[in-house]
Amino acid sequence: MIYTAIDTFYLTDEQLENSPSRKDGIDIATETTLRIYGCDLIQESGILLRLPQAVMATGQVLFHRFYCKKTFARFNVKRVAASCVWLASKLEESPRKARQVLVVFHRMECRRENLPIEHLDTSLKKYVELKADLVRTERHLLKEMGFICHVEHPHKFISNYLRVLETPELSQEAWNLANDSLRTTLCVRFKSEVVACGVVYAAARRFQVPLPENPPWWKAFDADKSGIDEVCRVLAHLYSLPKAQYIPVCKDGGSFTTSNKSWDLSPQPPREGSLSVPPANDNNTSPRGTSTGANQESGKDAQSKGASDKLNDSKKSDGESRSLPIDGESREEPLSKSMSEHKTEASEERDKNERDRDRSKEKERVKSRDRDRGRESDRERERERERERERQDSERDRDKIKDRSHRSRDKGHGEKSKHHSSRDREYHSSYSSREKDRRRHH
Repeated sequence: MIYTAIDTFYLTDEQLENSPSRKDGIDIATETTLRIYGCDLIQESGILLRLPQAVMATGQVLFHRFYCKKTFARFNVKRVAASCVWLASKLEESPRKARQVLVVFHRMECRRENLPIEHLDTSLKKYVELKADLVRTERHLLKEMGFICHVEHPHKFISNYLRVLETPELSQEAWNLANDSLRTTLCVRFKSEVVACGVVYAAARRFQVPLPENPPWWKAFDADKSGIDEVCRVLAHLYSLPKAQYIPVCKDGGSFTTSNKSWDLSPQPPREGSLSVPPANDNNTSPRGTSTGANQESGKDAQSKGASDKLNDSKKSDGESRSLPIDGESREEPLSKSMSEHKTEASEERDKNERDRDRSKEKERVKSRDRDRGRESDRERERERERERERQDSERDRDKIKDRSHRSRDKGHGEKSKHHSSRDREYHSSYSSREKDRRRHH
C-alpha cells in the first residue's frame, strides 16, 4: 500500500553532502547559489501569476526534493522551477495554464538578462518545444518522488505556537523567516515543527522577547535545542550571502527567450585554427566551482604550454595563419547574414500576422454592424406592420359601427311605413262601411 499523504522525505547531512550535483563536480557554493536562484524564480513567478503563498511554498519544497536526487548538470534550474510552479498550482487547487507559466518565465528571463521584452508567440516552434519540455520535466518530478507530493509547511504551526506562548507581536517576523527558510535545505532536513520552533526562537531573539526556559518551551512542541540552533545558523548564513545569480552548469540549454542562437540556427562545427572551447566537465576551467590550488596551477601550466606551442606553429606557417582569419571572416559573414535574414523574416511574418489579425477584426466589426443594422431594420418593419394592422382594425371597427347605425335607421323607417299603411287600411275600411250604410238607408 502506498500512502500519498505521508511527509517522510528527509535526508541526513551526509546524504546532502554526497548529492548527485556534488558527484558531477559542482561544489557546495554553486549548488547553494542555484538552489536560492531557483527558489527566487518560483517566488517571483507565483507573485506574477497571482498564486497564494501555499503554492509558492509547495513549489520550493518540490524543487529542493528533486535536486536531492538529480543533478544541476543534467536538469536546467529554470525549467525545473517552471515545472515545480505548474505542479504545485495543481496540488494546491489553484491551477494555471502551461501557456501562462511559460509566458511569465519568459518575461522574467528577459528582465533578468536585460534583453528586449518580446511576447512569446504560441504559434512558433519555440513555444511548442518549451511546453513539451515543461510536461516532460513534470513527469520527472513525479517519478523521482514516487507520486508522493504531500508537503507540510511550518506556517500553520507558527500561529498556534505564538498563541500558546502569548507573543502575538512576533507573528509577522516569524512568518517572514518561515518564507525565507524555504530557500534553504531546511525543508528536507527537519520536520516542519522543528523549523517553526527555530523561526519563533529567531524572531524572539531579534526583538528581545523572553521565552519560558524552565521548563524549556520547545519540549512542549516536540523539538530539540540542537535542531533549533541549526535552523538559526542556516538562516543567519542565508542572510550573509549576496543576491543569487544564474550559473550555467547545465549541459543542455534551458533558455526561455527566443533570442537564443541555439533555437534559430543549427550548431556549427568548430572552425580549423580557432581555439576550441573546453568541455563543461573539465575541472580546470569549469565555472561550476573552485578547485584546489594544485589543480589550478597545473591547469595554468597546461594552458601556457598549449599557447606557446600554438605560437610556434603559427610562426612556422605564416601563410596559413594569414589565411585563417580571412576564412574565419568569410565564414562569419554568411552567418551574420543568415542571422539578419532570419530576424527580418521573423519580423515580416509578425507584421503579416498582425495585419491579418487587424483585417479579420475589421471584417468582424463590419459584420457586427451589418447585423445590428439588419436587426434594426427588421424591428422597424415589424413596427410598421403592427401599425398597419392597428389601422386596418380601427377602420374595420368604424365600418361595423356605420353599418349598425344604418341598419337601425332602416328599421325605424320600416316601422313608420307599416304604421301608416295600417291607418290607411282602417280609414278605407271605415269609409266603405259608411257608404254601405248610406245605400241601405236610401
